[in-house]
Amino acid sequence: MSSWSAPLRALCALPLALALSSTAAAQDGIVKAQLEAKGVKFEVDADGDFKCVFRLESGRTQVVWVRSKVSEYGAIKVREIWSPGYRADTPDFPAIIANQLLTSSNSVKLGGWVKQGQNAVFVVKISGDASADQLVNGINAAVESADALELALTGKDDL
Repeated sequence: MSSWSAPLRALCALPLALALSSTAAAQDGIVKAQLEAKGVKFEVDADGDFKCVFRLESGRTQVVWVRSKVSEYGAIKVREIWSPGYRADTPDFPAIIANQLLTSSNSVKLGGWVKQGQNAVFVVKISGDASADQLVNGINAAVESADALELALTGKDDL
């Protein structure tokens, strides 16, 4: 039986190795190349998304994720860029905050606010085959909008 234990362990480890390699492969090589070409520092999270932290001219920082997964609606391919701007203490946002998010979404040129659990996240949706410049424009829109709302609502720099 001991002669079978090593091959059996290797066989049992195979699904885990395949799962880990598919997670690593889930990152989008095009986005990686675009971010590197633009000098954007990033790390790849467990989902294969690109997490970037930006230091703004004001000295504040803002986190943003560029999703690797591209969604489709008919013939349209969409990539999402996320940046959190507010975290509520409860699952329900206070009405004044929810109204501020709706008002803010109405005045921005690119993107809008969504609720994800206890977080308000600014989401920019760009073409799934956007150029590096378009990707950076989308990132900047998310970072600027999320940080401005965080500062206005909380005065903090937590996100």
